[in-house]
Amino acid sequence: MSRKLYIGNLDYNTTEVDLEGSFSKFGSIESVRVIRDHETDRSRGFGFVNFQDKESGITALDEMNNSDLLGRQMNVKIANDRNLVR
Repeated sequence: MSRKLYIGNLDYNTTEVDLEGSFSKFGSIESVRVIRDHETDRSRGFGFVNFQDKESGITALDEMNNSDLLGRQMNVKIANDRNLVR
């Protein structure tokens, strides 16, 4: 299992600080990234949270999937090659 979570259905105003604040209670975070459009710099509505250990990722997945952040119900999944942005 990966330590990296895909976070979908984010409000377009969600920042990395918002994500880190919501997920940091589950463990130490290595990185947080909200994916933005290269031309407009507008959020694309999804991002990634990478934990230092997989146990924290599992707990965060269980607790945060379908929870609310800035008025939107987040879709939290294990990040895989399909939803990783290079």
